[in-house]
This record gives sequence, structure tokens and C-alpha cells, in this order.
Amino acid sequence: MTFQSPGSKLALTHKHDWLILVLLAVIDGLLNLVEPFHRYVGEHMMENLMFPFKKDTIPMWGVPILSILVPILIFFAFYCSRRDIYDLHHAILGLLFSSLITGVITDSIKDAVGRPRPNFFHRCFPDKIPVYDSDTGDVLCTGIKAIIKEGYKSFPSGHTSWSFAGLGFLSWYLSGKIRVFDRRGHIGKLCLVLLPLLIAALVGITRVDDYWHHWTDVFAGGIIGLVVSSICYLLLFPLPTKPHGWAPHAFFHMMGEETSSHGGSQIPHESKIDEFPLQLMESGTR
Repeated sequence: MTFQSPGSKLALTHKHDWLILVLLAVIDGLLNLVEPFHRYVGEHMMENLMFPFKKDTIPMWGVPILSILVPILIFFAFYCSRRDIYDLHHAILGLLFSSLITGVITDSIKDAVGRPRPNFFHRCFPDKIPVYDSDTGDVLCTGIKAIIKEGYKSFPSGHTSWSFAGLGFLSWYLSGKIRVFDRRGHIGKLCLVLLPLLIAALVGITRVDDYWHHWTDVFAGGIIGLVVSSICYLLLFPLPTKPHGWAPHAFFHMMGEETSSHGGSQIPHESKIDEFPLQLMESGTR
């Protein structure tokens, strides 16, 4: 019999989930190649679309670092402390699902809505000489095609949705790991859990300050990211308010199977697993 490490065995068990992640990444890449809907923009509508065309305060390549790489480093820090491969695997899997599902939803809506950005005028007419169709009154852009294309992708904010998808998941994760809801009233723990959400909110604010998005774009992006991250976390982890909210569901199923194989033929119900001593749970991860 070929020996398999717990980590590789766990990854093989979830091989279909990892394949779906690859598929989501491909879909999101293709959505960025699609030409978005060109919403009608008449001369009278340009008044709200003439804000300066500035560089991003936070470039797009910085968002995955903030919302994916940083949380993964934190997951590894907890793994080094507890050596719980179930926790590490499910945390990374859930984070990537949260980010990629959010990306697909966000980019699909962007392409379908085609809302002009607040700096659309300067994207469309870099020479500041507006040209409109004599029949329809719609804009006839004279700028660079790629820049114009991005100009129709205002709603919702991708920076904001990705930030809340990753950092929102991290907030859920931290609330379970440091047991914010242990009824001891440690405000410091709550502040630590809210910090990733504050950072995500500040990312969204920069999008308005840079005139790349309307405030409604940022608000919608935040909602999308928060909802998806919450669903993905609760799919893999218990509520942080639960006594067993510090570990993934898979860990308790594994503990139940181990207890069944050593002490009886029946796998105990999950509510019984909650009553196991913490030392026993920790010993099963080493």
C-alpha cells in the first residue's frame, strides 16, 4: 500500500473542488477579455463623468497581495502553531473560492451593466474635444481602445469586492481562531477581527477618491464580497459563536471517525463531538 501524507490525502479528497477553482479562474480570465456593454452616454450626462483620470492609489496587482497572500500567510502562522492540516487546507480552499466566485460575479456584472466611470470623459476624449453621434447623441470616443473599454466597467467595484471577499473571509477565520465570542468580553479580540474589514473598506474608499468609481459601485462591491466570503466560510467552518467554532467541520468528522474506530462501531453525533476535551482534539492533529 502506498503511503500518503494527511495533506495529500486531503487534497485528493477535494480534487474536484480544486478543479472547480481552476475553472473559475479561467472563466474570470475570459470575462476580462469580453467587451463590456457600451451604455448610452449623451452630452448632458457628461457632467458627472468629467473627474480627473488619475493613477490607482492601490493598483490591481496589489489587491491579491492584500486579500489573498496576506490571509494565507496568517493561515500558515496558525498552522505552525497547531499543525492542523485540515484547518490549513480548508482555510486556503475557502479563501480561494471566496475570491474567485466574487471575481466571476463582479466581472460578469461589470460586462453586463457597462456603467461609465467617473473619469470616463478623459478616457473617451484624451484631447478634451468631445465628439457625439449626430443621430443618436451617443459618444464617439477618440481615445485608446483598451482605456475606453475599462471606462465602461464601473459597476461594481472589483477592488472592493475582491478585498471584502478575502479580508472578510479572514475576519471570519480570526473570529473563530481567537474565540471572539467566548463571552469574556475581550474588546481587543473584536478590534483584531474588525481590522481586515476596515482595511477592505479603506481600499473601497480609495476607488472613490481616485475617481475610478461612484460610491454606489463601492457599496455594491462590498456587499458582494461580504456575502460570498460569509457563505464560503460557513460552508467549511462552524459559526464562531459555537463552542467548536475554532476548527473546520472536516476536523470534527475526522475526530468522530477516529473515536468510532477505537471505541465503537457508531460514529458519534456532531453535538457529542463538541463535548470532547480540547486536548483530545488537538492530539488528533499531530
